[in-house]
Amino acid sequence: MEGDECSVPPDLSDDQSQRGSVASSVTFSHSQDVLIYLFGETAVQLSVEGLSSINVQELGRSVREALSIPESAQDVFAFWLSSPLLELQLKTRHQPYKLCRQWQDLLYRFTEASDEDISQDEPCLQYRRNVFYPKSKELQIEDKGVLRLLYEEAKNNIIMGRYPCDPEHWTALGGLSLALDKGTGLDKQTLTTTIREKKLSSFLPVHVTLGSGGLFSTLRGKSSRQAGLEQNLLEEYNKINISADPQRHSELLQQYLSTCHSLPYYGCAFFDGEIDKPNPGIFQRVKRKAVNVGISLEGVYVMDIKEKHVLLGLRFNELSWDHSYPEEEGDSHILWLEFDGDEDGTPVNKLLKIYSKQAELMSGFIEFCVELRSMSEGAVAAETDGDASRSQQACGKDDGGKNGRGGRRGMLRRQSSAVCSRVHSLNTINYVDNGKEIKCLKPKRASSFFTRPTTTAMYTSVQVTDSLEQG
Repeated sequence: MEGDECSVPPDLSDDQSQRGSVASSVTFSHSQDVLIYLFGETAVQLSVEGLSSINVQELGRSVREALSIPESAQDVFAFWLSSPLLELQLKTRHQPYKLCRQWQDLLYRFTEASDEDISQDEPCLQYRRNVFYPKSKELQIEDKGVLRLLYEEAKNNIIMGRYPCDPEHWTALGGLSLALDKGTGLDKQTLTTTIREKKLSSFLPVHVTLGSGGLFSTLRGKSSRQAGLEQNLLEEYNKINISADPQRHSELLQQYLSTCHSLPYYGCAFFDGEIDKPNPGIFQRVKRKAVNVGISLEGVYVMDIKEKHVLLGLRFNELSWDHSYPEEEGDSHILWLEFDGDEDGTPVNKLLKIYSKQAELMSGFIEFCVELRSMSEGAVAAETDGDASRSQQACGKDDGGKNGRGGRRGMLRRQSSAVCSRVHSLNTINYVDNGKEIKCLKPKRASSFFTRPTTTAMYTSVQVTDSLEQG
């Protein structure tokens, strides 16, 4: 997949801001050093001619040469501008220097950060996985260097809790990380020493190693919890073939990535947002919960930042969406997601409001992913649908072979797995009978509040009306 179709809106690369004009007017006649950061705490240093005008496509050739990445894998990675406040995948025509000069404009447009935080924020240029590279193709990669880069990024997302997963996942992945870092066949004493020197958080999610609860309970249970995690990690490590030789390194990398592929949101681009917390009291204001919204070629996933689990996961043929702009000063941008659900056993349409200044980016991202999928009706689309179906069936979700207006799509069920949706915990607007909001729960079921296509093609974006804004 070409990297020139993605996250940054087209107008942001033009000379529309003062910073952009300044950046475009600077000309370097000599080489300058540029650092391109990789996951795994490493970076590539390049000497670049004409830094102010070089684009992503030109820079990519230099990075691939420096990293010895084969031409066959040129679409696996893309350039990103990243900071704690915002992450953007760049298009091949983008000029990183110019966008760095526009960074504060982008932060004001797409984040709720304070003036002070914006003034101090500075992006780094990263070389990381291309969101639009299909997982089915990734499984065919054999180049050890490419696999290592993908592994380091996946490991970071597991460690930082960006990819929510269950204990059986993160212990298995931790054991593989230990084998990849230190080799197989080590004795227990050596392994224990290694784990304690590098800390458990080098192999397991940080939120798992820190535990939960108050200070007293944390201190009281820290020792036993750490011992239990160490033991589980050692057991997973010992499951790996101890006779393995160094030639199995690539196989271990592929095994790690294959395990991550079982997580439906692997490879997502992530956006910040908030949703309403459920069931406020009569005299209480509705409070909001911070969420991560992951969007990939397969669907949309809303995740609880604090609890590290999935709140809602939908494939594109299970949802309609739209982005609404603020009507008054102080209002929020909203990404609307509509999907099937039930209320006390009655089928209804559910609308989830995601408040975010990045709603415009998310809507455009979804639209592009849907277009890509509709254009690629061959093996890639079939494979990604299959991956998503398997992950949802594991969570107790079944389509029942039905789709579109004529059939009832499978319902999301309550599960304890971190990977499965928790629709019961969402504060949604529920509609039946062509959009009538539920007052008493004796409605007739309408196929959809919005007009949906009758074919198996993807849904189009919905049009949010004024009445919905008041919901």
